[in-house]
Amino acid sequence: MSRLLTLIALAAVVSTTACTLPTYEAEPVSVYQWERRQQAVERQEAERARLCRITKDEDPRKEELCRGVAGEKD
Repeated sequence: MSRLLTLIALAAVVSTTACTLPTYEAEPVSVYQWERRQQAVERQEAERARLCRITKDEDPRKEELCRGVAGEKD
């Protein structure tokens, strides 16, 4: 019984630790990789701005979607 409880506790610790580890993203090393990274960031920002723009003011997600979007009212 003690062994079973120890295994359950160990499994719980391992599963919660795996969730808190940050995602590793290697730094780009070539000009091409930097350009692709910058383009991806620009696409993500454009998508956030688009979602903020088309979301109605009554929508409860409006504040979350528009947080940090340039040109929007705070």
